[in-house]
Amino acid sequence: MSHKHLKEAFISNLNGTSLLEISVGLSLAPLCLLCRGLLLILYYLHYGKPLSSRKYSLLLDFLVLVSPLVLSCTVLSPIIFFVPIIIAAFCAGIFSKIYSQRKHKSRVPFRQTVQEFQNMSLDPEYIPAITVFRVYVNLLTSISILAVDFPQYPRRYAKAETYGTGVMDLGVGAFIFGNALVCPEVRQKSYVTQPKFSSLAKQLFSVWPLIFLGVGRLLSVKSIEYHEHTSEYGVHWNFFFTLAFVRLAASLLLAVFPKNKSWIIAIHLAVFYQLVLNTTSLKMFLLHGSNGRGTRAGFLNANREGLLSLFGYLAIYMASVQVGLCLLKPRSSVRSWMEAARFLLLTALLLFLLLHVSQAQVEAVSRRMANLSYCLWVLAHSLAFFTWFVVTDLTLVFTKLLVKGSSVPSCWKVVKPPESGTTEAVPRGREGKPAHICLISAINHNQLLFFLLANVMTGAVNILIDTIHSETAFTLCILHLYMFLNCLIMYILHAKNIVLKFW
Repeated sequence: MSHKHLKEAFISNLNGTSLLEISVGLSLAPLCLLCRGLLLILYYLHYGKPLSSRKYSLLLDFLVLVSPLVLSCTVLSPIIFFVPIIIAAFCAGIFSKIYSQRKHKSRVPFRQTVQEFQNMSLDPEYIPAITVFRVYVNLLTSISILAVDFPQYPRRYAKAETYGTGVMDLGVGAFIFGNALVCPEVRQKSYVTQPKFSSLAKQLFSVWPLIFLGVGRLLSVKSIEYHEHTSEYGVHWNFFFTLAFVRLAASLLLAVFPKNKSWIIAIHLAVFYQLVLNTTSLKMFLLHGSNGRGTRAGFLNANREGLLSLFGYLAIYMASVQVGLCLLKPRSSVRSWMEAARFLLLTALLLFLLLHVSQAQVEAVSRRMANLSYCLWVLAHSLAFFTWFVVTDLTLVFTKLLVKGSSVPSCWKVVKPPESGTTEAVPRGREGKPAHICLISAINHNQLLFFLLANVMTGAVNILIDTIHSETAFTLCILHLYMFLNCLIMYILHAKNIVLKFW
């Protein structure tokens, strides 16, 4: 067997892991974010000033926000259920230290502090959980696309062949979810009245970079005979094409139908597609080709997974547009966001219930087909993941209330309650030269470049290194170096206020 075929076999014919393990793993990112925020507040409490060194800020962000994710999907994967408990206990210890030191300086009762917290006003123009969700999906995806080629990455986390729930299966859908949250139809103000098709041409034009990247990836992969998992998207198709065509189709649908009814369109798409899979020969064609023996003759046979899964991804996108519209409703107080978090959590639980019914009565989760169960799974886990970040942000807002003057980057900016008579000026890190740089905002400003760079570096590592036979220490060094270089480039670009987006 050639080295190319050996690598293809290494990432093929897998069955995924349990929903519980994926849920536990996803809790790590919000806990890491909480830990970073609490450490910064504790630093301010001790030294009376924020951490201003860009070098140490980058080092702290990488060690707390990125490194635990690399370790959790490699050497710590056998004890993944204990890792969140350890981090949560560490966070509780830091919070206890902050609260005990604050208690010595202030005699305000805890109940009064809670009431003041609930009445706080938050910057309504910026929802940090959306940014953090999208950045972490990008980070987790970037780690996984290289780590999967090493033996230390558990095979159960990789993409399942036909049925199953691998971590990487979720990442694909979560990417679609995150893109829909900030699509132009969501960000467009409701009071702006425009003809339905006035901005459609602009939105159609905006997908050309994805088409360009898809063609570039196709040509580069074929020219160097890079290993491929053909049953993932097909012979010529790739995820860049999927992102582009889902965006195109969604823009057309949202130009015809009211955007506040996008959840209805999503239900119709997912259910109709599942009915067609179950009642026709489409499923057999998707899994085994037109001749029943896995033929790849002709464009449709060659790319059947990528083309037919568009229906499921489009359903996820349309449902996510509805989530984005819900999040951008006028809502500024802590109390209103606590209610929103409760609603999101209940919606996620309902989707998990529907997922259980769908898997029992209809069909198991299949990322390859993007069937109904897959759509429900992606939406349920994405909503739960997002809610984690909202709760994390609210926790950090409460902690900042205990330590006056402290700040945490990529966290909600606090506006004083009306009864105080004063309003705190909200700093705008996105306008002009960034006053305070953090890794999250750096990646957020060049997300597509970060993902593209991760793909290029992944290819380079696979060409230069025999990943399959790598030792553990070497694997960890390579993964950390790969992620650090990627993050460092984004950090430098952000420090120089360079955003490589011109479409």
